[in-house]
Amino acid sequence: MWAIVVNPVSGGGKGAVLGREVAGYFASKSLPYQVITSTTAQRLQANLQNFLDLQGDGCQGVVAVGGDGLAHLVMQSVVPRAIPFTVIPAGTGNDFGRALGWSLLAITKQLDCLTTDAPKKIDLGLVDSEWFGAILSTGFDSVVNEKANRMSWPKGPMKYNVAIAMELPKFKPMQYTIGLDNNSIQTEAMLIAVANGSSYGAGMLVCPDARMDDGLFDVMVLRPVSKFEFIKVFPKVFKGEHINHPKVDIYRSRRVSLTAPAIAYADGERVGTLPVQAECIAGAGLSWTP
Repeated sequence: MWAIVVNPVSGGGKGAVLGREVAGYFASKSLPYQVITSTTAQRLQANLQNFLDLQGDGCQGVVAVGGDGLAHLVMQSVVPRAIPFTVIPAGTGNDFGRALGWSLLAITKQLDCLTTDAPKKIDLGLVDSEWFGAILSTGFDSVVNEKANRMSWPKGPMKYNVAIAMELPKFKPMQYTIGLDNNSIQTEAMLIAVANGSSYGAGMLVCPDARMDDGLFDVMVLRPVSKFEFIKVFPKVFKGEHINHPKVDIYRSRRVSLTAPAIAYADGERVGTLPVQAECIAGAGLSWTP
């Protein structure tokens, strides 16, 4: 039995539309499935847990139809059970799907792969006992997330652009202690990204060389720059060209600890206040790649 987990409000209703499309695909292939859905994250997770408890070892895989938040929710339930999962992109960010290598438009190709091919092991991050797939971040982007989550308007990705414009003029770099496998760094930073996948924020290649099969995080540290310089460099992140800037440092490490008077987010979901400790767990998840 397959589980199709649908966030119906994801992407302004795109989740509901694609959820019906995915269910129709499974029905056309005469594959057994059950749709699991709810309008609240807590209820959705409880429904999935109940389904997996009833299935025991009988769940063939979980298909999450939604955004990175839904993928994050699903992996908390499936990773401890070693159940393969994938995400059909129906959110505003969809960076976990990008990290796996899937086109956001090739949904049928993705479904063909997961129903005919064996899943592969992928690396996942573990931060304070919580799994994440793409990016753990702190600093300016977390401040923007905090602001955007309190805003009722505008909707979609534009909300984050407005939050950036509101927060950047008053943002100040913070003093961080960054613990890595082989050393500890004391530095002021505007933003730190601990990357298992290469992008966040709907395709911003914050760590363009990050891989999900090497057992290591890529850690990007943006040291203080002027507001003008930040605005000038920011567009380069969509092509990963910011890493050539002299104020950007990239480290690779299996374990990372972060200490500062700051907030952390993982896969766009609030982790909480620092300090936090994260570890890249090689082969922790099972999923499909092109």
